[in-house]
Amino acid sequence: MTLKMNGNTGIDNLRNYPADIVEKLRSLLASGARAYPDPNRKEFYDLENGSRMFYIHISPTGNVWLLASWMKAQPVIAEAQPAFVEARS
Repeated sequence: MTLKMNGNTGIDNLRNYPADIVEKLRSLLASGARAYPDPNRKEFYDLENGSRMFYIHISPTGNVWLLASWMKAQPVIAEAQPAFVEARS
């Protein structure tokens, strides 16, 4: 689903993330974000922004609570290496 909110939406930075992280979230919400609802919690979402993820809650007052943010794991590309076989005596 896509989650889009007013660019003036209040964001409560509950874990004191740097200001640039909060602004990335604000921009993401204003432009529309791919959102994944938390199946166990109403109004909680994972938001995807390229290589960064956000976990938020939309409070009853309409404010966004920024609960967590992290970089997505990058896929590991296996390099072609010769197989190593240990010789046992």
